[in-house]
Amino acid sequence: MCVPISRLAECILQTRADIDANRLLAPIVGHVGDGNFHLSFVLDPDDADEMARIEAVNERMIARALAMGGTCTGEHGVGYGKIQFLEHEHGPGALAVMRSLKQALDPDGIMNPGKIVLRP
Repeated sequence: MCVPISRLAECILQTRADIDANRLLAPIVGHVGDGNFHLSFVLDPDDADEMARIEAVNERMIARALAMGGTCTGEHGVGYGKIQFLEHEHGPGALAVMRSLKQALDPDGIMNPGKIVLRP
């Protein structure tokens, strides 16, 4: 995710506090010169409680970034992991435009199927 540089320290501190409060291991890395940072959750995929806490922290982190005027993504795009946040960030009208462009450029759905913009 990415936030305006003026909000970066605040966002990182709040995210770190959220990680710690949920007893998770998640180093924060980034190229912060452009307000971009990432979490790298160290997790046990078989631990349902831990996975639920990770999902909740991730959702709050993205909501925090959006509230601070940032984006749910930085340079890596959206892919599968953040597709559910696109409408919240850009609105239903923008998603409709994205779907129209995707349909026009890829009518058979063969380029990155299921990523970025799902077919309606």
